[in-house]
Amino acid sequence: MMPDQTESQYAAAAQVPLIKSPGLRVPPLVRGTSSESLSTTLTCLQVHLPPDIHPLPESVTPYFVYPFTLEPHILSVESSRRTTLAAHTARREAYLRAIEDEREWRRKEALRRVAPGFDPAAMLVPVRAEVQGEVKLDVMDQLVDQLARMENGS
Repeated sequence: MMPDQTESQYAAAAQVPLIKSPGLRVPPLVRGTSSESLSTTLTCLQVHLPPDIHPLPESVTPYFVYPFTLEPHILSVESSRRTTLAAHTARREAYLRAIEDEREWRRKEALRRVAPGFDPAAMLVPVRAEVQGEVKLDVMDQLVDQLARMENGS
């Protein structure tokens, strides 16, 4: 249901009971001078402030007696706190790195038990076993030698 355009958006709040705080008081009103504007007379009401209100002075700089700097004992506590925090952080990171390295080592050991010589970080390259006095050659050297033998044999 759409509200009427003539109905105020605060119409529902008009039925809410209000409770006046005992600490609330309205200052006494004093009638002042009147002025005419657009053929209507408006009465200006003045509010007199009580004499115990202290107005601000022209300059507030005399009130700033505290230098607003950090004291040496605060700086020393803060530097020691940061040093301790950095040490704890470094120790925690080293501990986590050691745990991760241990996990990686255990995984590689399990893979080596299944396939000896297996290294997942390196590319698998076949290597010939040494035969009585034969020096191991690089894979590329072996390939070149095999191609040369095939050329000479044909």
